[in-house]
Amino acid sequence: MQERLQKILSARGICSRRKAEEYIEKGLVTVNGVFATLGQKADPESDVIEVDGTVLQAQKDLLYYLLNKPVGIVTTNAERGDQKTVRDILPKDLQGKVFPVGRLDKDTSGLLLLTNDGVLAYRLTHPKFNHEKEYEVTVDGEIFDGALKKLQMGITISGSKTKPAVIKRLTKNSFLITLTEGRNRQIRRMCQKVGSPVIALKRIRIETLTDSEMKEGSFRPLNNAEKKSLLAAVAIER
Repeated sequence: MQERLQKILSARGICSRRKAEEYIEKGLVTVNGVFATLGQKADPESDVIEVDGTVLQAQKDLLYYLLNKPVGIVTTNAERGDQKTVRDILPKDLQGKVFPVGRLDKDTSGLLLLTNDGVLAYRLTHPKFNHEKEYEVTVDGEIFDGALKKLQMGITISGSKTKPAVIKRLTKNSFLITLTEGRNRQIRRMCQKVGSPVIALKRIRIETLTDSEMKEGSFRPLNNAEKKSLLAAVAIER
């Protein structure tokens, strides 16, 4: 199906529609070897579209699945000897076809998105897009309001300060935290800094995705409404 080049480049995450117009005007976009013009349409599945010399590949069938990862499972799609990984939970026909977006450490449970949509994965994991992930945190002993305030404002780890977070207390030793970045073991390291080691950590939301009824270890495709809302939230047109 033919679409305007600006829409094609935007949908693939190459650039915004406005930037696509600039690329076309500068002669950086060709269709079947011919310089593109503003307003031109093309079929991304049959036409050869190049952006600054790089060929835009035909888009494969895009797959989106949600997993409620249990504690003890390693977030990788590769084999890890005796260690149980996400790959072991996937049906055989999906192994190697979808990959985890971001990472939950072995001791963390909760929602994990698996897909072959590289644009979505990039936008959900790169901190410049400020997309939210929410976690339920339980710490060893009572955590005081002052410590929660420090977590909310940002904690210096590895020489740089974390982005501001949204905090909501649940009990004297548990709270919800919403992050827009995902450094290695970030929440555990932040809590350690304020003297409250984490004893349980669970991700309960990825941007618009939630499912409080999902059992640990279960795995399912996203429904159409979930796909639509998630793609809209990260500004991807499909």
